[in-house]
Amino acid sequence: MLALQLTAELTGVTDLRPMDVDGDPFYYMFKVSCTSCREVHDNWIGVTRFETREITGSRGEANFVWRCKTCKRESSAMIKSEPKPYQHSEVPKPKKILELECRGCEFVEFKPEGNWEAKGLDSNTPFKEIDLNEGDWFDYDEKAGAEVSVKDMKWEVVRG
Repeated sequence: MLALQLTAELTGVTDLRPMDVDGDPFYYMFKVSCTSCREVHDNWIGVTRFETREITGSRGEANFVWRCKTCKRESSAMIKSEPKPYQHSEVPKPKKILELECRGCEFVEFKPEGNWEAKGLDSNTPFKEIDLNEGDWFDYDEKAGAEVSVKDMKWEVVRG
């Protein structure tokens, strides 16, 4: 089991999460590595929890099915549950956002491409279409009368 983990400094917002619903799925962007030959695929791959593909020679399905171009082995991955929101805390702590079950491959790097959402810490103001791809994000919460931000993000794919 692998987990996507985030550490970030949230100011004035909480419940940071990808906008990921059935009609508008979020594509989690990863670099993938083959566990047989250790080759890392050149391109970023997008995985969504709402699409499945058949696994060759099996009755099973997975959100991601991939054949390594170096060793020709097929591998697969499943997103195990919906994403967990990253909560505001005084001291930024690593928290699991997503759990993944990988067979024959590992996700080794993540980039937060796509739309994210959060809500005002005290005001509950919804913030939609947050773009984290370039790094830090800043906005203003009219209800709270204060600047809000997501800063110092650190993404890790960890075992467990």
